[in-house]
This record gives sequence, C-alpha cells and structure tokens, in this order.
Amino acid sequence: MTRLPAAGSGPPERRRRGRHLLRLLKMLDPSGAAMTGALMCIAVFVVLNVSAPKILGDATDVVAEAVLGGSFNAVRFTSLLVPVTAMYLVASLLSWAQGRLTAAAVQGLAYRLREAVEDKLHRVPVAYYDGRSRGDVLSRASNDLDNVAQLLNQLLGQLITSLLMVFASLCMMLLISPLLALVALLSVPVSALLSYAVSGRAQGYFARQWAATGDVNSLVEETASGHETIKLFGARALMADRFATHNRSLYTASAQAQFLSGLVPPLMAFVANISYVLVALVGGLQFLAGAMTIGGIQAFIQFNRLFSQPLGQIGGMVQALQSCSASAARIFELLDAAELSAEPASVPDAASVNGRRGAVAFEHVSFRYRPDTPVLEDLSFRVDPGQTVAIVGHTGAGKTTVVNLLMRFHEPDAGLITVDGVDIAQLPRDTLRQHFGVVLQEPWIFTGTIRENIAYGDPSASDADIVSAAEASHVDHFVRSLPDGYATMLSNGGEPLSQGQRQLLSIARARLSGRPVLVLDEATSWVDTRTEVLIRHAMHRLRSNRTSFVIAHRLSTIRDADLILVMDHGRIVEHGTHQTLLALGGHYARLHEAQFAGSDEPEVPHDDAGTGVAQ
Repeated sequence: MTRLPAAGSGPPERRRRGRHLLRLLKMLDPSGAAMTGALMCIAVFVVLNVSAPKILGDATDVVAEAVLGGSFNAVRFTSLLVPVTAMYLVASLLSWAQGRLTAAAVQGLAYRLREAVEDKLHRVPVAYYDGRSRGDVLSRASNDLDNVAQLLNQLLGQLITSLLMVFASLCMMLLISPLLALVALLSVPVSALLSYAVSGRAQGYFARQWAATGDVNSLVEETASGHETIKLFGARALMADRFATHNRSLYTASAQAQFLSGLVPPLMAFVANISYVLVALVGGLQFLAGAMTIGGIQAFIQFNRLFSQPLGQIGGMVQALQSCSASAARIFELLDAAELSAEPASVPDAASVNGRRGAVAFEHVSFRYRPDTPVLEDLSFRVDPGQTVAIVGHTGAGKTTVVNLLMRFHEPDAGLITVDGVDIAQLPRDTLRQHFGVVLQEPWIFTGTIRENIAYGDPSASDADIVSAAEASHVDHFVRSLPDGYATMLSNGGEPLSQGQRQLLSIARARLSGRPVLVLDEATSWVDTRTEVLIRHAMHRLRSNRTSFVIAHRLSTIRDADLILVMDHGRIVEHGTHQTLLALGGHYARLHEAQFAGSDEPEVPHDDAGTGVAQ
C-alpha cells in the first residue's frame, strides 16, 4: 500500500473542521419544527431508557428476597415489570418518530444545499470553471453533498441521543453509588484521548479521499466523452494507466481513512470492558460489605452499559463526522468562491438599450488572464449596426477573448466597451446578453426534441417561427427527412444528427432568438465543405439586420465581411475588407496565401455596402 504523508491535525485544522460542522448545523434553522420535535422525542426516549434499569433493579431485589428465604411478592413484581414493558414500547415508537423527523430536517438541509450550489454555479465567473475540471465540480455538487446528507441523517439524532444518554446515565450512577461512578469514570479520559488521537489523523485522509473521488470522476468523464479518440489512437492502455494511478490514490486514502476510523470502536469497547470488570469487582466488595443490594449492583451495571456504550458510539461517530466535515469543506469552498462583480442598481439610458440596434465599440481595451501575461493591449474598433465583422489571427492572438469581454464573461482591466452607446459595465449581465445570439465552436445540444432545441432562446416561439428559422439556416431540409421531423428526440449531445447538422441547428437557435448581435466562434471548424457553404450563405442573409462577429481560422467563411480585424498578440495589426487586405500584402495576405495557395477559391456573395471603422 502506498503510504501517504501524515495528515494535518493541529488546532487550526480542528477549528476549521468545527466551523464547517457548525455552519452545517446552522443551515438546519429552516427545519426548526422538525428538529424541535426530534429533540423532544430524544429527550423522552432518554428519560424512559434511564428510568427502566432502576425499576428492573427493584424487581431484581424482589426476586432476591424470595431466593434468600423471604416471600415472593408477585403483585409488586408485576407492578414493576408492566410499566417497564410499556416504557420500552413507547421508547421504540419515539425512536422511530425521531428518525423520521431527523430525516425530514436533514433532507431539507440537503435540498437547500443543492439549491445553493446550483445557484452558485451560475454566479461564479467563467474563470472558476477554467481553472477546475468538470469532474471535480460535479463531485462537489453530487458526491460530497450526498455524503454530507447521508452521514448527517445517520449521525445527527444518534449523536444527540448518545450525549443525553451519557449525561443521564452518569447522573443515575452517581445517585446509586458515587464510588462505582468514580470507577466507571476512569475510562472516560482514556477513551477521549484515544478518540482525539485517531480522529486527527483520519480527517486528513477523508479530505484526500473526497478530493481523489473528484479526480476519478474527472477522468471517467474525460474518458467517456473522448472514447472514440482514445480508441482511434490506441490509447486505451495509457488511459487505463492514468485511471489506475487515480484509483490507487483513492484506494490508499480511503483505506487509510477507514482503517483509522475503524480503530475507534474496538478501542472504546476494550476500555468499556475493562470498566465493566472494575465495576463488577468493586460492586461485589460493596455487596459483601452490605453497602449495596444485588438489584442496585444490577441496575448500576445496566447504567454503566448505557453510559459506556453511547460513549463508544460517540467515538465512532466522531470519525464519521470527519468524513462529513471533509465533504462539507469542499462544498463550502465552492459556496465561498469569488462571485461575479456586483450588478448595477439601475439601467442607464433605457430607451437606447431597449432599441437594441447592435452598435458595438471597443475603446482602448486591455485585458490579462494573468498579471504578467497581456492578452489584449489598447484594443479599439467600432462596428455599426448590421455589419459583419470578422476577427482572424493565429491561435492565442486574442480573438475569442474579444467576444468574451463583449459578453462580460470577463471584465477588462482597462478601457471601455459599449453596446448601442451604453457602457456594458453599467448593464446587468442578463440585460446585456439579451443582445447576443451565440454559436460556439462545439455546438451545445441538450436532450430534447429538435423543436425544443431550436426554441431554447425563445420558448414561446410558434411552430411557424421555428420552421422559418430552420429554413433560413438550412436545417429544415434534413429535419423533414427524419421520421419524426421536428419531434425527433436528440440525446448524448445531439445524436442522431451529424456534427455539421448540430452546428446548423445551433445557428437556427441563434437566429430564432432575434437578438441584434450574432457571435460565431469558430463556427465552421466542425463542419464539412458543403455545410461550410451553407453557413456562409446563412450568414449573408443575416447581415441585413444583425451585427455579426465571426471568429474564424478558415478565411473562406469571411470573405464577404464588412470589416476584417487581423489580430496579432492582442493588437489589431490590420483592418479592412477582404480585397483591401489582400492588396496590402501584409498579415492577412500571408494567411490567405497559406490557406489557398494552388487552389481555386469558391465564389460567394459579397456586399461592400457599409464598412466598420477601426481606430
């Protein structure tokens, strides 16, 4: 077994664990009625259970008197056993009721946690996802949350019951015999020290267990989504080795955590058995000295069991709480992540915003993902409503960053971006994004019908509007060929459609939304030549009433653009129309020559009316 470094267990770490658990318990407040009912059930349950041994002890004395030569008092014996039987029956019913109420409270907490996590995932910036694997984020939102709910459901009522049982049993033991109570209490510091020593080491391994679970989930998700590429390149052995490494880490952390947590119950049981032996020895001497009756000793031994058994259970529950705390820490790390900057309190110049003409301007915009790595430097350009703007350049030139800033997925470090003359920083993000229809490099198709996928941006759209958008985007002809037409169910990211058909479907969705600015981010990188021509024709139709940003490596898709911005290392080095830039013989001409040297360029519609102005 691979040996992991010792887990941290100092006071700061313990305080952090305690804060996580307290924060979880505070989230039970909205379920206060259920928890109050559960606590009342627990209190009565404990009273009944600690009262029964004393009555049984009195019943034992009735029998002992008869055995030692006295008469057997059947009436008193019966009057003692009947109430005890009723007490145990009521206690069982109360235990069931407490379990139901606790489960309701804990599931309410889990429900609120899921809502909080889902809401948080919408409020964190794009950079949060850029720096983490999807599998780890999903693991926090599912595995860790389920672990918290399961353990709290198992432990919360049991822990409170055990604590009250220990306290009540101790009071009864002190009432019966302070001397025997002192003997029984000798086991407490020993048990506490053992539990404290083991729990500190177990916590670190539980944290690693859930982190390793996230790594395994990430790799499984990656393997499932890329299984065709893995098989194509014969990389099954490589992926198997990677999985074995992650799986071994998970196995090692889990085995260490379970081993350490499993040490506590037998250690506590051993200490409890030693305590029983000492109590029996001292109790026998007390009986011989006439200081206690047989029934008193029997009652005390039962109370000692009621004292030591939940005490041992508490030790075991502390270990389970370590796993709960480790998962809670991962959930709260997500919930405490930095959020998007605050939205403006009001929308300025509402008439201009509602007009949504689609004019866009960048004024001296700079941006960096890392402080020492500039991505955009002093970027300025202006686009009039209805124009098509193409952004080209080598990989990493900053093309996609331009549209990410435009839609406020990131905030610029300097400069001003306006839409229809309004600073986008003064617009709520939802209001701003109502300007944009977006088609990404990899089309996103959710499980549902073709009709539902097209109408995603406008669920209230009529069938006629859906069909019109499909026809304009060259979708209708292949949808009509499907047995179920627009009712065809899509799954697994768009099956049974081809990759090109999925991209056309996403373009139809953007068209139907009726938004004034269209963003195509490498929209043709997944399609064949014929589909590329269809997309170019669809873009030509859209130019008359939409501002369009086209990010493309394939220059054949942007020859008819009103304005082409050529970017290099975060700056605009050239701007103009296709013909103008070819005549310059600069960056664009070299890109064009590299792509089309020795080939005939297909003819495409072109309209030189209206050009954007780059500053």
